[in-house]
Amino acid sequence: MQIIAEAIREAALKVNLSLSEGHAEILRAAIARETSPLGRQILERIVENVAEAEKTGLPTCQDTGTAVVFIDLGQEVALVGGDLEAAINAAVAEAYEKGLLRKSMRDPLTGANTGDNTPAVIHTRIVPGEKITVSFMAKGGGCENVSKLAMLRPADGEDGVVDFVLKAVRDAGGATCPPVTLGVGVGGNFEGVALLAKRALLRHPVGTPAARADAAALERRILREVNATGIGPMGMGGDVTALAVHVDVAPAHIASLPVAVNIDCHAHRCHTVVI
Repeated sequence: MQIIAEAIREAALKVNLSLSEGHAEILRAAIARETSPLGRQILERIVENVAEAEKTGLPTCQDTGTAVVFIDLGQEVALVGGDLEAAINAAVAEAYEKGLLRKSMRDPLTGANTGDNTPAVIHTRIVPGEKITVSFMAKGGGCENVSKLAMLRPADGEDGVVDFVLKAVRDAGGATCPPVTLGVGVGGNFEGVALLAKRALLRHPVGTPAARADAAALERRILREVNATGIGPMGMGGDVTALAVHVDVAPAHIASLPVAVNIDCHAHRCHTVVI
């Protein structure tokens, strides 16, 4: 349990002070292709801000997010030394205190802040093998608030999926602090498709195409059409509204076409470690 907790503590600090794997490269490529002078300047400031965060030890953004933890537990692993959920929340609390990270979790009815950015949102699944994969995401409130889910009709097809994602991005505008990374879930059921979209954001390096050729083609189409909206960096106009689109697909009932888009801001704070 201690090893898992340590991995989460380190990940919580790391993601708030630096970029996810492949993110720096994709941002530099965005600067090179952005034709708007203001948009290019914004992208350059984002890169400079990350460098300052790494140098000063201060977070890249004041919104240090909801702590979202994914645990893929190998079925041959035996956990000892306490309660997994309690260990995760203790690690999150310690990291947010140590890193001077904003504690943003509050009771929705009373408004009382929990004081340590817990509870984390925890997703655990049992997988084959003898390893544990721990993924940590610091998910900001602004981009989470404009994420969307819809139960489309199967007849809506791929065009319906693309239209839904584009509408979500247009409706959000600059509220997501673009350029964004989009996690898109297609299929499953009501609750499953939201988790598909969230998990899609964990793919690394950022921008790695889906393993399925048709899903990868859909990613390219959505990325192209989102960037054609002209929303641009921080909503100020330009060519680069999204840096990457990650699509995950699952079978669905013959009467359903669930679609979810989980929008992540330009910081895209995710880290995965295998134990």
